[in-house]
Amino acid sequence: MDRVVAMLTGLPPLLILTLVLVLPALESSTLLGLVVPGETAILIGGLVAHSGALPLWAVVAAATIGACLGDQVGFALGRRYGPGVLARAPRFLRRHVDLGRARRLTARRGAWAVVTARWIVVLRAVVPLAAGAGGMRWPLFLRANLAGGLVWAAAVTLLGYLSAASYHYLERELGIGEWVLLALIGVGVAVRVWRRRGRQKQAEH
Repeated sequence: MDRVVAMLTGLPPLLILTLVLVLPALESSTLLGLVVPGETAILIGGLVAHSGALPLWAVVAAATIGACLGDQVGFALGRRYGPGVLARAPRFLRRHVDLGRARRLTARRGAWAVVTARWIVVLRAVVPLAAGAGGMRWPLFLRANLAGGLVWAAAVTLLGYLSAASYHYLERELGIGEWVLLALIGVGVAVRVWRRRGRQKQAEH
């Protein structure tokens, strides 16, 4: 873990902030979030902030701006092209898109769908498109987007920050080594992938 932190903090702070802004911005504007969730970059930003290489507020600000800009682009694309915009996406991306679920969520929950979908990777990438295609009013979407983006960005940044703090505490006070922690993280990732595949198989049937 220390080697990973040292490697990340050795990167130019401007590069890290750029990634924190750009990756969330690409999630719903290009559907990149279906492959590389923007929260990954934000978690790294929070981790680097814990080392002192970046101010915490700068990571939260960059993540919020990126998330909100990306959703605004996604909303505009949905408003302009409707559901057909997904037909232009690469096939491997379309396999992961659950546009029907996104439509039902926005129709039932309205602005709350924009806020809550941000916490679900697949929906986060397509709900702005569905909101635009479904005719949601832009001022309503903008308010929901800003509120959801800020809370999500702050929470994920703090998660990265506190994860770094917790690791150092566990290593110092309990003697938990780097490889034990990495193994636990690996198990967590494997469980998450397994559960996602299970949900996808259920959706297919």
